[in-house]
Order: sequence, then C-alpha cells, then structure tokens
Amino acid sequence: MKISRIHRLLRLVALLQREVSCDADGLAEELQVSRRTVFRDLNMLEMARIPYYFDAERGGYRLSRHFFLPPVNLDLSEALSLMLLASRRKPVAASPHQEHAARAAMKLECVLPAPVRSHIGSILPHIDVRTAPQARQQGVDGLLTQLAGAVAARRVCRLVYISFHERRQLRLTVHPVRLVFVQRAWYLRAFSPRFGESRTFKLSRIKALDVLDRTFTPPAGGPDEPFGEAWCMIPEGVCHDVRLRFDRQVAGAVAEVQWHPSQRTCWADDGTLDFHVRVDGLSEIASWILSYGPHVRVLAPDALIRRMADTTGRMAALYAQRGG
Repeated sequence: MKISRIHRLLRLVALLQREVSCDADGLAEELQVSRRTVFRDLNMLEMARIPYYFDAERGGYRLSRHFFLPPVNLDLSEALSLMLLASRRKPVAASPHQEHAARAAMKLECVLPAPVRSHIGSILPHIDVRTAPQARQQGVDGLLTQLAGAVAARRVCRLVYISFHERRQLRLTVHPVRLVFVQRAWYLRAFSPRFGESRTFKLSRIKALDVLDRTFTPPAGGPDEPFGEAWCMIPEGVCHDVRLRFDRQVAGAVAEVQWHPSQRTCWADDGTLDFHVRVDGLSEIASWILSYGPHVRVLAPDALIRRMADTTGRMAALYAQRGG
C-alpha cells in the first residue's frame, strides 16, 4: 500500500471521529479525492474491521464511538503497570487476548506524553513478567469472547467437551454463570441440568460451542462461589481441619504467602511454623504438601496422615525397585 493512501486513511479515520459528520461528498472534498475513492477507502476500513456507519440523523459517516476509548490521564506508575502487563514480550504460552493486549499497549504508548513515553521506554527492557507455566490456550480467544457474552446475557449453551475424568466426549447443555482463570488456564463455571449441579469446564477442552437463543434464570442468591472451601478448585464434599509443621528451611517462604482464605500460622521458638487451614477435600492439598518433601510433617487429620504415608511409601518402593 502506498504511503499516500496510508496517510489518507489516517485522515479519514480522524474525520470520522469528529463531532461534525460528513457525507461522501464532504469527505471527498476534505480529502481532495473523488467520491469513488472515498467509497474504496471506506471499504478498506471495513476490511480492517474499523466500524463506521452512516448517521442518517446527522447526514454523514461516523466512527463507532465504542471503537476508540476516550483518552485518560495516567500517571507514570499507572502507565508503566499497564504497559508491563499488556505487552509481555516473552509469554510462557499463547494467552487468550494476548494479541489484543499487545495492540492496546501500542495504542496506549502512542498517546502518552513524550516524557512519559521516553521514560517507560527506558524502563521496560529491564523488567520481565514471568508467570507460572500455562496450559496451551490455542483457540480459547473466541470461546472466551462467546462465553463472556453468554454469561452476561444468561444464554443457554450447548457444549462438546472432552472429559479426562470420564475418558470420553460429552455433549451437554449448560447454564454459564462465571469465567475464572485459575493458576494455568481459563475455566467455565456452569450449571449442568444433566448432572443436576454446577460443574467446572476447562475452556481448552471445549471442542464445540453453540450459544442458544434460550435464556435461563440464575440461581437465587447471586453467582455461586466457584470452588467453595477447596484448596484450589476441586471440592470433594467433606471439610477437614489440616495442621502442618514446616521446618526452618522453608517456614519463611510458606508464611509469606496467603495460600488459602482460612489459613492461620503460628511460629515456634525453634523457628518451625505451624500451619492451620480448613479445606474441602484432601487430594489437592496433599499434592501441595508433597512438593515440600521432607521439610513438612502432617500433624492432622489422621486421614491425611494415612494418605501421605501411603503415597510416600509407594514412592519409596518405586525408587527402591529401580535401585535394585
């Protein structure tokens, strides 16, 4: 595309944003081109998904007011934070909407005052954001957008879902109530009439989605708490009071993180840490405890002590067999 046309298209976008709208003749006069060229340029904007429309009341073409947000006054810290989060240069995985966020960061950078833009440009190369490993997110962008609309409009959805638990594809009709990102991936929280309960669906395992014209009535009392008192996101229906003791080597690192809303900690004189938490289900917290190896001991409940003894015993036997 010629530079002259790019310049003209930018001028056309600016004209469409004005309060005073122009018809085709007015745009042609402003741009010093023919009506035919104006319509070709408008068609180019449409191909680029820049939404314009003809305002019959004002008798002219206008750009959708929702396409560009009005400018905002950001201070240096606010601008730096947004640029840092939106323009991660080395994403661990293809995060949903990462491409959109990068484009937004570019637009934001263009409208920042020159001193702020220069200062941020000197800082960003020296800061990295490294998230935990994420699940593959290819194809999730479109699903996230569709489901967000379905949640807002309370539209019934039909899914084809790959269930690892049941080892097969499921065809389900669900009532979507919430989208949530947990640790590595996006999930949909939805009520399933088939199972008679709310369930959690990983977006990357949804192989087909159809948003229906039917609506549903959300449960009374507002949206449910997605995962209740689970350690992370898998409640098992039975709550347990868990008590752990961490040795001095890891106690400080454990204490500085809020792992669960019910968490309570107590330091001992010898530098060890007693860790108390009330959780629904033991499977998830058992895996977390194992990650600390010999630096943690389960004090309660007995069910968790037995589980850990069984798991570590089988692990020891596995490596003993290899050694033999």
